[in-house]
Amino acid sequence: MDRRRAYALALAASALVAGLGAAGPTPKPKSTPSPTPTQSDGTLQILTYRGYAEYGGTSPRVNWVGSFEKETGCRIAKLDTVQTAEEMAAKIKERPYDVVSAGPALAGELIEGKRVQPVDPAKVNGYEDIDERFRDMMTVSGKVYGVPYLWGYHEFIYDPAKVKGDLKEAFASERMALRDSPLTIADAALAADADDEPFELGKDGLDRAMALLEGAKGRSYWTYPIDLIKGFATGSLDYAQATPYYRVLLQKAGKPVRALQTRETTGWVDSWMLGADVPDTTCAYRWLNWVTAPDAQRDAAAWVGLAPANDKACKGRARPICQVYEVGKAKQIDRVAFAVRPPGGCRAQDGECTDYAAWTERWRELAK
Repeated sequence: MDRRRAYALALAASALVAGLGAAGPTPKPKSTPSPTPTQSDGTLQILTYRGYAEYGGTSPRVNWVGSFEKETGCRIAKLDTVQTAEEMAAKIKERPYDVVSAGPALAGELIEGKRVQPVDPAKVNGYEDIDERFRDMMTVSGKVYGVPYLWGYHEFIYDPAKVKGDLKEAFASERMALRDSPLTIADAALAADADDEPFELGKDGLDRAMALLEGAKGRSYWTYPIDLIKGFATGSLDYAQATPYYRVLLQKAGKPVRALQTRETTGWVDSWMLGADVPDTTCAYRWLNWVTAPDAQRDAAAWVGLAPANDKACKGRARPICQVYEVGKAKQIDRVAFAVRPPGGCRAQDGECTDYAAWTERWRELAK
């Protein structure tokens, strides 16, 4: 690789290290201090993914937590950040939180375990501005259990100088990196042409997806996207599962990666949820209002590299992110199979679907 390209890729990696939210590569303190507001009528305990609620510790230019405190009078007494859904699930078991930003699998667990309470959308300004499809994902039996925040979808990127770009070939390759998450099984189900909905697999569908995954024993599984950058920079990867943001990042760094053309892909939505035992929800609702507003979602989308749930946030520095994900284009979003609260509309006890525990166990055996 020539020096110019190596330098560009190094800059791309540095951008990841500098502050790309839930997908970022470097550890951050689990609990971060926050400035004391001039007036306080309440405190909040927050659990979220890295980058979803920045306090200025990574970059002084990115501090919407401090602005929230100053404008609302609510103090962030505890801000815990995690890297993965598994870390978040473990953290929730340790202590209660007032608000949590959860993905679909954890959201389902929290709702079923009654560890979160319904949200009154009438108390959340701008709730109607959020895409209806996303709002429906957090509605159970007529009750709203979360306010959608950021979303994304996966694609498979490849180096056209080395491989022709075929989905079955990608899953058979040991020079392929997959996201280290049981939900990746849904992507394999699509590639294996399983008859079921990708997030509502019966036993046969799960077996077919796992058979495809088990065909390449030497592939890698990533938690930090910087591993993707390094993989393509060093030539150790031919394929990788990634979001469109990282494809564009690599392309801007001089690596001519492309996305495989697939009929359907998988996606997810992270939503803010309200803890079940919050004695006074005043500040919690102020937070929900804050993160629903276009400005907060604009800042988060631009910082993390995911799309905002509120389309009105697609302005300023978030506009390039919205263009990457083609926000507002029905044709694009219609091809995304969004993760549901496993197992979605069918239940394992009825003999229709495998449950998320089965997915998790099969994934552990695969990725260990």
